Amino acid sequence: MPAVDEPPRPTHLAPLATVLPPLLLGTATFNTQYVDNPITMPYRGIVRRALVDLGVNGFDTSPYYGPSESLLGEALEATGVERSRYFLETKAGRVHGTGFDYSAPAIQASVRHSLQRLRTPYVDLVYAHDAEFMAPADVLTAVRALRALRAEGILRYVGISGFPVDVLASLAEHILAVTGEPVDAVLSYGHCTVQNTRLLGDPVHRMHRAGVDVVLNASLLNMGLLTTRGVDNGPQAKWHPSPPALRDVCAVAARVCKQDPLPASLGMKGIEQVALRYALDVWAREAVATRVATTAFDGVSIGSSVLGVTSEAELDETMIEWWSVLDGLGIAHGSLERLQKITGFGSEPDGPAKTEAGAARTAAIKAFVEEKLWPVFGTFKDFAWASPEEGWVNQLKPIEASTANL
Repeated sequence: MPAVDEPPRPTHLAPLATVLPPLLLGTATFNTQYVDNPITMPYRGIVRRALVDLGVNGFDTSPYYGPSESLLGEALEATGVERSRYFLETKAGRVHGTGFDYSAPAIQASVRHSLQRLRTPYVDLVYAHDAEFMAPADVLTAVRALRALRAEGILRYVGISGFPVDVLASLAEHILAVTGEPVDAVLSYGHCTVQNTRLLGDPVHRMHRAGVDVVLNASLLNMGLLTTRGVDNGPQAKWHPSPPALRDVCAVAARVCKQDPLPASLGMKGIEQVALRYALDVWAREAVATRVATTAFDGVSIGSSVLGVTSEAELDETMIEWWSVLDGLGIAHGSLERLQKITGFGSEPDGPAKTEAGAARTAAIKAFVEEKLWPVFGTFKDFAWASPEEGWVNQLKPIEASTANL
């Protein structure tokens, strides 16, 4: 039974699955972990193009992502779009790479500072960030602190995020058992990709049974691992947790995508587009099959994904694949004019022909991944590194705790 002081869920809140967009722009890329200088990257143009031109009305960030919240808040304000027209989610609890503070005062202070940086009176969803690093009792403390803020009206939905899917499922089960209320959302990253599909199956079924309304799939390129450049040739080389052998096989997979004629015949430049298309499509379908889905497009349920870009061109390429996924599912999205603007195409198939074209693209990519890439990954197919690594100790110092999230 829940504790007597457990804040009740507001009765006016609709289920998250009815309001969460099916595609969110993740802004972890607005950070030195991904680019040399995020201040000089075209973050304003990316946000404007996403929200105003392309109809992407969901955004994900975190105070852990360096200047991301401030840059996103500035860019959203500059669009002039009314706050109620987009969905905004952030996180709390992770202070830096090896430091966490899940105490109630720190969690609540973090959210209040996020509001300032994001230039908003409320956020729609807040996650306890990378919850696997903390004990279940600490995660409960963080969730309860977030629910107290929900009662104040400065956030609406509460979730947990992290890497190991079995741990996320266990935490969701624990939160329901102890508090009597499920978390609204679980944000999983790096576990529904061309290399790792461990989110599919038992973990997501467990989350559903634990009452989780929506499971979101993030980091479809596994934090840059599934790219032509790879993580050894960019800022990720300093921090990416993947072992060298996994980086090597991903580099081989990237070369296969460059050399095989199929991706080129589909207009794909490399492993990035192959990986994005595959993961977007698989999760769109799997989330519905497991009844952990978001509802959009006139009541059609579809799995929700979070992905980041570093340029408007990357965003355009991503959206073309996303719309093709929707085509293959027979979901009308009204993006003909947008597609023409991006690609310069004079026309595109319509009606059944468009659905058939999208479905054929889906089938071709699925076969390519399973027949050409999975053999390359070999024993690294579905491999996931330990998070946290063995012997990890929270290194948050008292001075950091007192100034965390300022």
